[in-house]
Amino acid sequence: MEGMLTPAQAFELQKRFYATGVTLPVAFRKARLRDLLDAMKRWEGRICEALWTDLHKSGEEAYLTETSIVVSEIKDAIRNVRRWSRREMALPSMSVLPAMSYVVKEPLGQSLIVSPWNYPIQLLLCPLVGAMAAGCTAILKPSPYVPHVSQVVADMVAETFDSGYVTVVQGDRKVNAMLFDLPFDIIFYTGSPSVAHTVMEAAARHLTPVVLELGGKSPCIIDSTADIDVAARRIAWGKTLNSGQTCVAPDYILIHASVKDAFVEAFRKQVSSLHGDDVRQSRHYVRMVSDKAFSRVSSYLRQGRILCGGRTDERERYIEPTLLDDVPLDAPVMNEEIFGPIFPIVTLDDEGGSFKDKVTDFVNSRPKPLAFYYYGKESAGWDIIARTSSGGACINDCVMHLANTHLPFGGVGNSGMGRYHRRESFEAFTHRRSVLVNPTWIDMPFRYMPYKMFSLVKRLV
Repeated sequence: MEGMLTPAQAFELQKRFYATGVTLPVAFRKARLRDLLDAMKRWEGRICEALWTDLHKSGEEAYLTETSIVVSEIKDAIRNVRRWSRREMALPSMSVLPAMSYVVKEPLGQSLIVSPWNYPIQLLLCPLVGAMAAGCTAILKPSPYVPHVSQVVADMVAETFDSGYVTVVQGDRKVNAMLFDLPFDIIFYTGSPSVAHTVMEAAARHLTPVVLELGGKSPCIIDSTADIDVAARRIAWGKTLNSGQTCVAPDYILIHASVKDAFVEAFRKQVSSLHGDDVRQSRHYVRMVSDKAFSRVSSYLRQGRILCGGRTDERERYIEPTLLDDVPLDAPVMNEEIFGPIFPIVTLDDEGGSFKDKVTDFVNSRPKPLAFYYYGKESAGWDIIARTSSGGACINDCVMHLANTHLPFGGVGNSGMGRYHRRESFEAFTHRRSVLVNPTWIDMPFRYMPYKMFSLVKRLV
């Protein structure tokens, strides 16, 4: 885009800015966080308009899932950054006495934050809060798939910050490649596991640390002990939120055969309760982000038997919430992250082994998911959680663990590495530096060659 800094220009500008040390004082960090908070308030209307234009996201949903989360993170950082940044005293070991030991929090330095299109405000600006609180500079790379949102963010950032401190670079994957080639001190990437391989390969050339917030196929377990009406309402909400285009959306269902029919009927009713009899007319039902996304997600409808839903409108990129049965386990819909409102069901029972064992074996046979959802008796949920692995989990709910920003959020294995939210965001962009301070009024002789009194040292250390 004309007038925009190239990746290399932005990097060099921020390198010079960071070298001045201006970002190090906590007072500077708090002042700039207040600037971001003020900007969020001034630009909220334009942000919501852009979200509606790009994603058909209602103002209510924009507030609940985007702007309010960012504002909460900023306020928390302003309140706590001084405490987070304090030098910590570490207990000394016998071998270093009488020296004192400390942990000093220092910014990693120049950061790159790359965000996806599905929550283009939250997933770009929440990491930025952590970078600013830690004392880093930041180059922001929003998604080109939400051009109106990306431009609003670029304009807001340009109005609020010196480009040497925080700036936005826009473009396609070629721009991403140019950014990844630069020797940043940390890369924070949110997106797909496939692109994450490219990020890690590029980062490895400079030994750059990375935080990867990815996705995957998050299972939704419905046991025979589940409260079916409550489960259906919460699952219908979690699956239709942002039209399923959520990294922690429940991806597929493992359901006990005894409650399957009841759940299908309850799910159908709850979708109508949330969005009306004609979901397409709902002001709160988001569209697929692009024609390509619509084509990919709608193709899954042919890979099973439709139990409810299934209607589409290519012109609007609309796909109705759909339950899909009799899906082959090797079908793409059971092996690719769906990122849409289609919900394949796998039915299990207690014949030839317990439902819990079958669920555990099924989940563990696949890459580790970003989220894990269990509906049923709490003790059974804890048991299955203990026998599986995921980035996060809920018992008798879904998605809401992400809403609690006091919980660390991140993936494991194929679903990512590193964590953020509140203090975890600060830590993600911070180096914990070890410092030892030894007095000069005494100098222990046994540390020096030829190691006199060595037998005494062995007894003490």
